Amino acid sequence: MKKIVVITAGGSGSRMGTVLPKQFLLLNDRSILWHNIQAFLSAFSDIQLILVLPADYMTAGIELINEMGLNSQTILVQGGATRFDSVKNGLAKITEPAIIFVHDGVRCLITADLIKRCYNQAIELGTAIPAVAATDSIRIESNGINQSIDRNKIRIIQTPQTFDSNILLPAFQQPYQETFTDEASVVEANGGKVNLIEGDNQNLKITRPIDLIIAAQILADRMG
Repeated sequence: MKKIVVITAGGSGSRMGTVLPKQFLLLNDRSILWHNIQAFLSAFSDIQLILVLPADYMTAGIELINEMGLNSQTILVQGGATRFDSVKNGLAKITEPAIIFVHDGVRCLITADLIKRCYNQAIELGTAIPAVAATDSIRIESNGINQSIDRNKIRIIQTPQTFDSNILLPAFQQPYQETFTDEASVVEANGGKVNLIEGDNQNLKITRPIDLIIAAQILADRMG
């Protein structure tokens, strides 16, 4: 089946303390977004790319795609006001049945193995949401009162969240709700079943300066 990845790279660099959006910061002399794209190409060379970018960085996106020689298999889309809007803008470009990955533009340590496992499960079950077990103690707070909860029941959600297009595309026709924190929550609100798959503890989301240091070390370790 056709494979399409929507890479949501519409965010800013506010928590990184940089003017440049995180996805364009350099990691081992390549942009975070470059590493992201390369991971999906290493899994499936024929995958179609839909990059959702900030309005002010569309030109930078075009330059990156030109540099990588991916013009024929890439569509650039402008991001929206929310993640829901940005993903919806990207999904609007999909017109045929496919397995669709939706991936955070700053999870640049994604592996081909996880991508392929998500694809295979989505083929079988319709959905594949990477998740890892919580390792810290967890407390939940409400109205000023907090209490401990069993961390063995907690799963930390990652991307690429992966779906059959017949499940994902109709779900994004719903009106936006504040409870939509990811694509799985959108599908669930539309009556779809969310199936988890074992994620990867190295599949970090680059958010703060320390994350870049950790990511660089992980890449160095992978290269031997």
